[in-house]
Amino acid sequence: MSNPTRIVVLLIFAGFLAACAVPQSGTVAVSPPLPPAKPKLGVPAEPWLLVDAKADTLTVMKGNRTLEVFDNIALGIRGAGIKHQRGDEITPVGTFRVGWVNPRSRFKLFFGLDYPNREYADRAYQQGRINTATYSRIINALEQGKTPPQNTPLGGQIGIHGVGAGDPEVHEYFNWTAGCIALDNAQIERLAKWVRIGTQVKIRG
Repeated sequence: MSNPTRIVVLLIFAGFLAACAVPQSGTVAVSPPLPPAKPKLGVPAEPWLLVDAKADTLTVMKGNRTLEVFDNIALGIRGAGIKHQRGDEITPVGTFRVGWVNPRSRFKLFFGLDYPNREYADRAYQQGRINTATYSRIINALEQGKTPPQNTPLGGQIGIHGVGAGDPEVHEYFNWTAGCIALDNAQIERLAKWVRIGTQVKIRG
């Protein structure tokens, strides 16, 4: 595909990126010391998902055993890494859980993650990128087993989804999302049998 053609295709597909972005809110303030972090969880007994940004794969695991591998996934336009704010087009690395499922998404299926998790909230709070009220909202939701607020300066609506009515050729050649993990439509339907609320998702850069 020629460069001009790729540019045109990307512009057409840009309208599909809004699912990974919502209006931001909150103000920045100097942050007091943080409470101690909770201990990290080990390898889950139930099926869990490993997203490998370098290999462009999403692998369904059970313990340390591979159950199914999905290749040629797409990530945020700027790849995977530490996500700092809404609109940075980075897929956040870290450990998350599926917090909600939208079976009627324009991306066919959408498995929403509990981003921002505690690690991201702690980092942002220490760096003064979110205020005390915003930090408390995130931590309180996580401690109650709820999806954290999706309208903070850290961004939200990060998930795993299909292409929907988008261009499969764009998906094949580009990282095109605003921070989500995208599979093609056939893959997202196959993945659905492994995913439920609470499924652990590890994103590795």
